[in-house]
Amino acid sequence: MSVLDNDEYRAFRRDLHRHPEPAWREFYTTARIVEALRERDLTALHVGRDALATEERLNVPDDEELAEWETQAREAGADPEIVDRLSGGYTGCVAVVERGDGPVVGLRVDIDGLPITESEAGDHVPAGEGFRSEHEGFMHACGHDAHATMGLGALDAVLDSDFSGTLKVFFQPGEEQVAGGKPMAESGHLDDVDYLYAVHVGLDHPSGEIVCGVEGFLAVRHLLAEFEGEPAHAGARPEQGRNAVQAMAAAVQNLYAIPRHADGPTRVNAGLVGGGTATNIIPEESHIEGELRGQTTELAEYMSDHADRILKSAAEMHDCEVEVSTLGEAPSATSDDALAGLVRESAGDVAGVTSIVDSDDLGGSEDATYLMNRVQERGGLACYLGVGTDHPGGHHTSDFDVVEDDIAIGIDVIAGAIRRVAETRP
Repeated sequence: MSVLDNDEYRAFRRDLHRHPEPAWREFYTTARIVEALRERDLTALHVGRDALATEERLNVPDDEELAEWETQAREAGADPEIVDRLSGGYTGCVAVVERGDGPVVGLRVDIDGLPITESEAGDHVPAGEGFRSEHEGFMHACGHDAHATMGLGALDAVLDSDFSGTLKVFFQPGEEQVAGGKPMAESGHLDDVDYLYAVHVGLDHPSGEIVCGVEGFLAVRHLLAEFEGEPAHAGARPEQGRNAVQAMAAAVQNLYAIPRHADGPTRVNAGLVGGGTATNIIPEESHIEGELRGQTTELAEYMSDHADRILKSAAEMHDCEVEVSTLGEAPSATSDDALAGLVRESAGDVAGVTSIVDSDDLGGSEDATYLMNRVQERGGLACYLGVGTDHPGGHHTSDFDVVEDDIAIGIDVIAGAIRRVAETRP
């Protein structure tokens, strides 16, 4: 019987699902993961600051908001000693198991939630079975609760095997804001990793289907442009104002006019815009929160360079100032065929796997690419795999969910691939 035939994983996933937390606020989530890991026979466990290159964090909330989420985690029952170590938004952890001679294999799973209100419909399983989000306005709408559970389960399966080598499991914060990958990639814990797997559930693949090597990662930059002008009475003294909304509007128009590129697809989106205080006041402040993407890191940099120029020019055109900051970013990446081949071999031995797909394009962005690139730049191999599930709603929707039996399939496939790496050292 597999060590995975255990209701512990279901309960663990449901606990995380009830307590979704966004980037750098994953206090309860990290504490719960650390509590579970302390019950395992680990060689080392790096928590919070010890798991991150702290100076590389992006888009960290202010102290007041962090304190509110920290208090909420304590009230929900998170271990106070662990939460103390995470204070200030230093979330996430790295679990290490050393089992004799062999390669160092890494597994990256993300742990954060999304600012989405979860469905209350009776046919939405978390609502119907009593584990809907307790944090109103936030939910696990992308399966990161399942990912964290897979990370824990894969670690258990390796511990229960004859694996020879070192396993590191990276429980990464802040993926949804592409803010946590770089701090974890540059923490030093990746520097001796020879092989790295990362995993995602769903991705529009059905239950029983495994994608051996995901491709098509769009490099991305999330940015915030804050325009500042000067207010004036819009009727009596309009010439005395410097209109920040006009600057913002000019910037939006021209961001979408960035020329496409012959080398591949690019994207731009001004997702959040706003400004002004009243109809009779020349707006003195405005903002754009948006993103730029490219099929490659170079294409994303092309879009980013144009965007910075456009934002500054739009501000100058309307006699305003603009401050541009990066909220999150991630490069593109490629999965190595040798590791994807081991996923195929592993999937072939797992009950419940009904279809195996060699590769598929993500069509979006993911900051696991930082960790993948870090390993590959040092001569190692990396692979991003997909575990299918019949999610009733699309990713990032209020009725997203995973079929819980598929978590066990993912655990078995991941653990089998890790064991094969140690045996074959591709």
